[in-house]
Amino acid sequence: MIPLVLYIAIFAAAFFIVRLGVRRLTERHDYTALKTVTFGDESAVRPDRWASVISILTIFLLWGAFTGSKWVPVHAPGPFVGDTQFTYTSEAPDGTRDDATVFVRVFEVGAEVAEPEIDPGDGFAKNDTITVGAWRTKLLSFDQNDEITRKDGAHIVAIDGQPVEAGGEVRTDAGRIAITSKGSINYEPPKGMQMEPIWLPPPEAVVARVAEIAGRGYQNFTLWEHLGWSLYRVILGFILGAAVGIPLGYAMGLSDWFRGWFDPIVEFMRPVPPLALIPLVIIWAGIGESGKIILLFLAALWIMTIAARAGVSGVNITKVHAAYSLGASRWQILRHVIIPNSLPEIFTGARVAMGVCWGTVVAAELVAAEKGAGMMIMVASRFQLTDIVIMGIILIGVIGYGIDILFRIAERWLVPWKGRS
Repeated sequence: MIPLVLYIAIFAAAFFIVRLGVRRLTERHDYTALKTVTFGDESAVRPDRWASVISILTIFLLWGAFTGSKWVPVHAPGPFVGDTQFTYTSEAPDGTRDDATVFVRVFEVGAEVAEPEIDPGDGFAKNDTITVGAWRTKLLSFDQNDEITRKDGAHIVAIDGQPVEAGGEVRTDAGRIAITSKGSINYEPPKGMQMEPIWLPPPEAVVARVAEIAGRGYQNFTLWEHLGWSLYRVILGFILGAAVGIPLGYAMGLSDWFRGWFDPIVEFMRPVPPLALIPLVIIWAGIGESGKIILLFLAALWIMTIAARAGVSGVNITKVHAAYSLGASRWQILRHVIIPNSLPEIFTGARVAMGVCWGTVVAAELVAAEKGAGMMIMVASRFQLTDIVIMGIILIGVIGYGIDILFRIAERWLVPWKGRS
């Protein structure tokens, strides 16, 4: 919750600083500066590079700050490490009470630690020691060295002077102390605000994993082989889906018979997520490469069909009438009017389909795959290797973003008339 609030605050602060500060210093006063946003004209809206840079830096800084990274200058409060203590009050069956102190040593997980030496003290409740790793909890049988134990009817009634009973808990400077239903002490040291590496490792740990796996490989394949196989499956499945979906979409957009015949099928399959088809594809095609390609083909097919159909249906009718008035045939209308004007919708659909295919290939590789980014993530998650999981997610996102940029560049080259009448 706190990282989200900080992210929103940084977004708002950066927006006003750039808009009111930097933007005014570089403001232009020419015809281009007077251009206003017009719906349908994508040339009027360009990504603000300041916003892009600050967005990436903000995510990186928040990631580093809440994982204790050495690469960022500011850190959120980390877990407590060191010596602390708390006092419990034990009550005997006859109502007499005695205090005992628990000396706690909190250490970094993986480090060697020695039990602190203490004086057991006087009275029937004796002092105790406990060692616990940061972010961990520890159960303490407090009465194992007491003269009057729980078997004799003794029980804890207070922690550091705060009343407590079985099933309750108190929070002190030493941490959270809970009393179990059987009367034992469950101690949890202060966790701070940083994430434990097993849940979210710092950036340098992820980068180190990239270098390690790139050099040594993982699960008998190099990193580039894993990513290459995933990319190969995605591209092949997308090409097959586009090769079938685009002609089908054109046919549905130009023929009422094709529209009526295939519309129920397309609209039925469109909302079905590709992941729901995995069991059926395994039954039909097995767990080999063909099954994964079929799944990715189906993931792209319906999106490309709908994109092509929408592109044909969205062609301005005045252009068709103008071409007919100049003596164009139906094939010339298709070649010079319908196809060029439907390409923007097809490129938009291709970008969406490629993103869906990337998400689907990871799930497809979770099922009996020997190589691939999804397989790498799955195996790493079984052994709680979160740094490898994060590495795989980042690499998949970077490759997917790179493919999307290539689609944008191709669209600007091949469809320069997009958004223009």
